[in-house]
Parts: sequence; C-alpha cells; structure tokens
Amino acid sequence: MTFVQVIDCKTSRVDDVNRLMDRWVQLTEGKRTATHSIVGTDRSDSTHLVEIVEFPSYEEAMKNSNLPETDQVFQELVKLCDEMPSFTDLDVVREEQLNKALARRYFDEVVARDMVDAYDELCTPGYIEHDPANPQDTLGRDEAKEAYRELASAFDTQNVSLDSIAAEGELVCCRFTVRARHSGEFQGIAPTGNAIEVGGHVTFRCEGGKIAESWFNWDTLGLLEQLGGRRRTPG
Repeated sequence: MTFVQVIDCKTSRVDDVNRLMDRWVQLTEGKRTATHSIVGTDRSDSTHLVEIVEFPSYEEAMKNSNLPETDQVFQELVKLCDEMPSFTDLDVVREEQLNKALARRYFDEVVARDMVDAYDELCTPGYIEHDPANPQDTLGRDEAKEAYRELASAFDTQNVSLDSIAAEGELVCCRFTVRARHSGEFQGIAPTGNAIEVGGHVTFRCEGGKIAESWFNWDTLGLLEQLGGRRRTPG
C-alpha cells in the first residue's frame, strides 16, 4: 500500500530549507526509497512550509527514515524551523491519477473499439494532433476523427495493449501495441488479410480534464513491411 508522509514546518528561511532538501537528494542518491516529493508554501502564510513525500509502502518509508543521511538532514531542518516540525503519516486508500485515466479511456474507446466520436468527449474543441505519418503537420479534432475513420476502415482491431504509461503535470506518455487484421485498403495497398502488430508512443497534453494536444509516433515502416510493402534496407 502506498504511504505518504506530510511534514509541516514554520520557518522564515524557506530558501535555506530548499537548499537543505537539495542536499538531502544528493546525500541519499542510490539509497533513498522515496519516489515523489512536493514542497509548497501556504499562500496565506509564507512561513508555513509543507513537504509531501511518497513511498511505495510504510516499510520502505521506515528504511528511508533510518538512513543516517536522513537523520542528519532532519537535525539541520529543525535548526531552520521556528518550532518543531510535525508529521502526519498516511496510508493511501484511494489514488486517482485523472490524466492517466483520460489516456486509458482514449485507448479503450478510440483505439480498441473504434469509437471515433469519442474524440468529441475526450478532446478539447481546439485539439491539435501531431503525427509524422500524416501528410499534414497538424490535425484539428474533426480532421483527426476523419483520419482515424480511414485507419479503422482498413484494419479490424484485435487487441490493444497499453504497455507503459507515465504522467507528469499536464503530460501523459504512453507506449502501446496494436494487433489487427488488414481488412481494407490502406495507402493504396489492397486488403491482404494479414495479421499485423504495430508499436508506438504518444504524449498527450491534458487541459481541464480533456486532451488538448497529442504527439504520435508509431512504426509505420514496420506496418508496411507486414503488408508486403516496403522492405527495410540494411545499414
């Protein structure tokens, strides 16, 4: 179970605390078990500093606390604070990374089930799509829908796997694999009935709970090879 520790401090030496946190990161490199750290100041009280540190589990957090480097930095932190810092220990019982969920919906509805009109719900009206496989540099939402309809008419999707997904701020990066059968004309190639497997990556930029922009990069050359088209040349 994910474990989170919240550290509340009162200090007028915020810059010094930030430098101390940088030092802790350097001292514990290769040793710490923390996976995520956020430090913020209270907008209504600039001397109120809060650090939120995430760990894979309570047990891993205890390993981190027992590092001599962690204890050393804590003792220095106490000296920088106006009063003794307080700690709140939290077992995470629910975690929703909403932008990741949005990306998963895109793959589940648009890619896996060819629900092209889901673009209207999942993407902003000003959505922009980048894909070097498209003849245009960028596509708007309606153009992206039309491009996907053409793709869906050429292939019967059998399986879509979201192989990895990572999120930071407004960006979500996905690595995916699509398995399908070539059932319609694609780039001038008549239906072959071939089973194909194509991998790719996409980065989504999310805004207000919707996808505002995307950057696709998938193995179009590998796809054409599986359809009996171009061949890779060595070198």
